[in-house]
Amino acid sequence: MLKVGIIGCGFMGRMHYRCWKSLRGVKVAAVCDANPAVAQPAKQAAGNITGAEEGIDFKKVKFYTDAEKMFDEAGLDAVSITLPTYTHAEVTEAALARGLHVLCEKPMALTVDDCRRMIKAADKSGKVLMIAHCIRFWPEYAKAKEIVDSGEYGKVLTASFNRCGSPPNWAADNWFIDEKRSGGMLLDLHIHDADFIQYLFGMPKAVASRGVKWSDWSWSHIVTDYIYSDKKLVTAKGSWLVKPSFGFEMSFIIKMEKATIVYDCTRQPVFRICPAEGEAFTPKVKKGDGYLLEIAHFADLVSGKKVAPVITPQQSCNSIKLVAAERESAAKKEKVFLS
Repeated sequence: MLKVGIIGCGFMGRMHYRCWKSLRGVKVAAVCDANPAVAQPAKQAAGNITGAEEGIDFKKVKFYTDAEKMFDEAGLDAVSITLPTYTHAEVTEAALARGLHVLCEKPMALTVDDCRRMIKAADKSGKVLMIAHCIRFWPEYAKAKEIVDSGEYGKVLTASFNRCGSPPNWAADNWFIDEKRSGGMLLDLHIHDADFIQYLFGMPKAVASRGVKWSDWSWSHIVTDYIYSDKKLVTAKGSWLVKPSFGFEMSFIIKMEKATIVYDCTRQPVFRICPAEGEAFTPKVKKGDGYLLEIAHFADLVSGKKVAPVITPQQSCNSIKLVAAERESAAKKEKVFLS
């Protein structure tokens, strides 16, 4: 039996709880949050996606307000860290030092230096450290990766990614809006697509970004060209500038030599393959959502199953590096090369 703890009982903490408790051979033994009021259903934060409405059943888990005490007393094998981004490095290091496997929410940390600290701690501990980049596991995105890698439809000519919603205002103390704590829109929202682009095509040789600043949110909208040696055109747009009535959109279109792959969460069907010959169709994808699939993958890794990691700590660090280059490019209004 894998005994798991969750640190941070906000919206994403409840998402992890939902996923963990659905797995066989797993027990969520403890949860931790500095604010004891989160144990009250009326105090639990909302979010912009479905999947965490049920909340945590505090009658079935031990509740702590101090993570160190939970590490010492709860007899855990692994923890999910679902805390504000600025705490990720410190809490991850503490958990790894106690001999726990760590699944840490994205983004990995605010800076590349913090990411390197986390990688060093994982290497020293010999435990699994995985960053929860759910889009790598999202069924339609994972299928797109599979199709591109297969070469069945030839080379990618262009690929564009889009992710936009209104600013998240459901977190305690509105920490998402504070760039010093969350990294702002670039690290909270846009990094999903930056990381998937890295996963799909590798790190680009350079980026060229343009952005818009609004109020105190720093970069609230960004458009980036990812520049590769083979001349394919890859772009991504991330935005917090849409109004709440718009809702949320994530989409991509990948144009290949012999087909076009399209995903748009606002349309039906959400996912299509449009081949050069024949009718468009929706291929079969894995059941479940990216959160459930990523947590199941992490459970496999820490249980010693022979599975190749979908994401490594270094790749997560590279995504922080990539977004930092985009931030620099938008500020300087010039191309930035990645060494």
